[in-house]
Amino acid sequence: MKRIISCLTLIAMLVSVTPMALAKEDTKTVELADKAKSAVLIERDTGTILYDKNSDEKLPPASMTKIMTMLLIMEALDKNQIKWDEKVRTSEYAASMGGSQIFLEPGEEMTVEEMLKGIAIGSGNDASVAMAEKIAGSAEEFVNMMNKKVEELGLKNTQFKNPTGLPESDHYSSAHDMALMAKELLKYEEITNFTGKYEDYLREGTEEKFWLVNTNRLVKFYPGVDGVKTGFTNEAKYCLTATAKKDNMRVIAVVFGAETPKDRNAQVTKMLDYAFSQYQTHPLFKKDEVLTKTKVSKGSEKEVNLMTSEPISVLTKKGEKVDDVKQEIVLKEGIQAPVKKGDELGSIQLVKEDKVIAESKIVAEKDVEEASWWQLFKRVMGSFTKSS
Repeated sequence: MKRIISCLTLIAMLVSVTPMALAKEDTKTVELADKAKSAVLIERDTGTILYDKNSDEKLPPASMTKIMTMLLIMEALDKNQIKWDEKVRTSEYAASMGGSQIFLEPGEEMTVEEMLKGIAIGSGNDASVAMAEKIAGSAEEFVNMMNKKVEELGLKNTQFKNPTGLPESDHYSSAHDMALMAKELLKYEEITNFTGKYEDYLREGTEEKFWLVNTNRLVKFYPGVDGVKTGFTNEAKYCLTATAKKDNMRVIAVVFGAETPKDRNAQVTKMLDYAFSQYQTHPLFKKDEVLTKTKVSKGSEKEVNLMTSEPISVLTKKGEKVDDVKQEIVLKEGIQAPVKKGDELGSIQLVKEDKVIAESKIVAEKDVEEASWWQLFKRVMGSFTKSS
């Protein structure tokens, strides 16, 4: 790796204590989720933990599992592997799913957009399996994709056995892992067009018109809440991964194992109130903002732009003094074609007093194919001409 210090110094507002240190101090003195088995509260852009209660405990996540299912759907859409208006056929197996469902019939077709609506708003187990089969060919292979993504995200306390969250041995996650999955999902901002809707319809214009009501009631009753996913089984009790945005700050609150829906919503509400009253976010970069470029060896183009993969911000407690923060860009060495849009080619670090306080990957803005032999020949000849 080689380090490139940006010629820009960002005058960014940051408290003299790091956000993580603040989070630890606050966690000791504030009790926000006394009626939950485990809980966590994080700020989305930085991932800073603002509150923690047993957040690494392995517990059944119930339908919060569908956060990972939706993440893989959004990734497939982003890579053009599927399209919003593409039809998805329901298999016998998908239609046989119990629990929460949108009552798909074997052979029934819906678009990807309609299926995602059924998952995000109606928590449809049948729609989840139908999309799993569409993307991976089988539910089993989709579960492999889910667990591969778990490894990629560095999650230590999660293992999936199905794409729905229906009870199954050794299917578990943790509050902190769920928060990080939601953090990743929220990079795709359009997901909140689904998770943030309180009600909608499927099969409109037919006798089978189906009314969807969001299982996350906070979408309607807490200003700024626009996701993400509830969960309930007899084993898991009442769970919720919620997100809300106010001004420039988006936070994610997770609760596992509340005894009633009222308890679940009350715990999350307390966490959201606490975050918005105590902290503020100072945005530095938007998602997909070009920061620099890097050389691509043997590519059809010699360079590719590198852009942010997510919003990048600095978090402070409200009313505290600020200091300077530098940005540093670290690029991977020896990048060779082909390069795909979204490939991780480096990172941007926020540095205070020689300490990295935040880091986020930077990615290729577009595809760069391998150069043809003719392009390479012309480059060699051009270099030869210049040197002589």
